[in-house]
Amino acid sequence: MLAIGLMSGTSRDGIDAALIETDGEGQAEAIIFHAQPYSDDFRERLAAACARAMAMDAPGEDPLIRAVEMDLTNFHIDAIADMLGRSGHVAEDIGVIGFHGHTVAHRPERRWTWQIGDGAVLAGAFGIPVVADLRSADVRAGGQGAPLMPVYHRALSDGLAKPVGILNLGGVANITAVGSDGSLVAFDTGMASGLIDNWMQAHGDAAYDAGGATAARGQVDEARLAAMMADPWFAAPPPKSIDREAFTIAPVEGLSLADGAATLTAFSAQAVARGVDHLPERPARIYVAGGGRHNATLMAMLAARTGADVRSVDELGWDGDALEAQGFAYMAVRHLNGLPISFPGTTGAPEPMTGGVLFQP
Repeated sequence: MLAIGLMSGTSRDGIDAALIETDGEGQAEAIIFHAQPYSDDFRERLAAACARAMAMDAPGEDPLIRAVEMDLTNFHIDAIADMLGRSGHVAEDIGVIGFHGHTVAHRPERRWTWQIGDGAVLAGAFGIPVVADLRSADVRAGGQGAPLMPVYHRALSDGLAKPVGILNLGGVANITAVGSDGSLVAFDTGMASGLIDNWMQAHGDAAYDAGGATAARGQVDEARLAAMMADPWFAAPPPKSIDREAFTIAPVEGLSLADGAATLTAFSAQAVARGVDHLPERPARIYVAGGGRHNATLMAMLAARTGADVRSVDELGWDGDALEAQGFAYMAVRHLNGLPISFPGTTGAPEPMTGGVLFQP
């Protein structure tokens, strides 16, 4: 089946759209990928919507969030149209769309998670069934609702030597460990690029630390890093997940631009190292996907602090920018086939969960 996957990640940089052919099990062939960046104005509005949602006791009506959701949905419609135009396919060829939406607040401890994006509008725009709200069922059942990528990682890693780690570095970092017996353990490790981006936007007049060049010029403040790592969340065993807004740049305020960037980059790397300590089998090799793999300083710190052989997933022939969007296309097909997308070992759900809500055009 041809399936489209859509992801608006916690880095808030834009929409990732991917078209794949998959049976939702062992077969998954990438066809095309399209990245559509958000404007600076929309990034600011999206950040404001996230802050508003995090201050709420539960998902509910809010004029700002609803307005942002409408624009977000329309941007996704544009992204699909652009990708289809370049793919040689038309809407009638597509069996399903996996629509993640954008997480404005993630509170599994309160049994809710909130992804905005109107699945009904998206389905109507193209006449294609849409599977959305992929996390809520897991969270309502007592799971973390994240990470969801492990089921796709397992399909892709079938031919790799085990145990192996697959690390996604977006705004938040999450790791999938595929054991020597094929078992899955997965969880969020902490921040990835989110705080580094916040720091650069607040103090560096840049959206992000390109290539990790600013951090490379700085010195890690190990005392501040240790204080940040003392948060009890890092000592808690998996499964666990975290919201992008759970940590702030306040602990490194007062440092130079370069030293702050270096310390926050080390914070991301050290959090992964602490996460690896929680794994039942320590992977000798970790493959990295997501935008963070382009940060050479972060990649070097990951290798130094985990002791693993850290490589980009691109070395495997995978598209590290497209992986999450591809994964949601894969999960949408699994939903149609009644197959689970989350498991006790990946989210802490009490049983394998199919997840998602189907919107028919």
